[in-house]
Amino acid sequence: MPNRRSAAIAIVLTIATIAAAGAPARLLAQATQRAMFVSVLDKDGVPVPGLGPADFIIREDKVAREVLSVAPADEPMQIALLVDNSAAAERYIRDYREALPAFISAMTAPSGPRNQVALISLAERPTILSQYSADPAVVQKGVNRVFSMSGSGTYLLDGLIETSQGIMKRRSTRPVIVAITTEGPELSDRHYQQVLDPLRESGAAFHLIVLGTPVNLEHDRAVVLDSGTRDTGGRYDTVLVGSALASRMKELARELTSQYRVTYSRPQTLIPPERVTVAAAKPGLTARGTVAHDDRETKK
Repeated sequence: MPNRRSAAIAIVLTIATIAAAGAPARLLAQATQRAMFVSVLDKDGVPVPGLGPADFIIREDKVAREVLSVAPADEPMQIALLVDNSAAAERYIRDYREALPAFISAMTAPSGPRNQVALISLAERPTILSQYSADPAVVQKGVNRVFSMSGSGTYLLDGLIETSQGIMKRRSTRPVIVAITTEGPELSDRHYQQVLDPLRESGAAFHLIVLGTPVNLEHDRAVVLDSGTRDTGGRYDTVLVGSALASRMKELARELTSQYRVTYSRPQTLIPPERVTVAAAKPGLTARGTVAHDDRETKK
């Protein structure tokens, strides 16, 4: 009996050892791949080329994940360009005329992916001036229709909601929202959460340029602009003089067309993360990113 008991214990221990040895392989087999579109800029705001997996740090809810591969992002973007044409923007219309065509041409260059751009004005109510198109001439017709509306305020928050909803209906694969607004009055009667929820659900990267000296202290607007850009991997720029808008738009175009697609691994058994962040491994570099469309998960 003692010999049989010893033999049985030995068999159980052997099976347990084999199972433990096979566990990492099974967990590895069950791992899934996720991806992010990531911008990396140096201290001067210039995109950094030639980076590899060791140059990125990706965390899901503060847990580091293994970066598997890095490649230039070549998926076409769907770019919603929101422009404040309220009464407060009257002095910037000429600057719009110089900055918007150059940005549109850069994003729809024949040598790149077939990015599409739509133009939406924000005075009185969000209005589509040109539908999504990869033809710069089509979008330019919308630019020609940008005029300030006397006595009007801006509806940026409403514009963000409607644009986010439109992105979800279109099932855009790489959506981007670029908003140019002034420090004039915000007339959207929206709580910030009403804006942030559809924005995050759309999966769009939200980039913002604010024209003028900061004076608008409206709380919901401030929360949306700050959290909305930061949490979606976008940039938040303040331009004090309209003449600097063109150069800032060129910087944004250069950043968007220089992004990486960073693929990483995560265990399949984990619940969807609340937050995914990316950072540059090298000091002095700034990284920001947006989870790729196919890899966004809906929280229950």
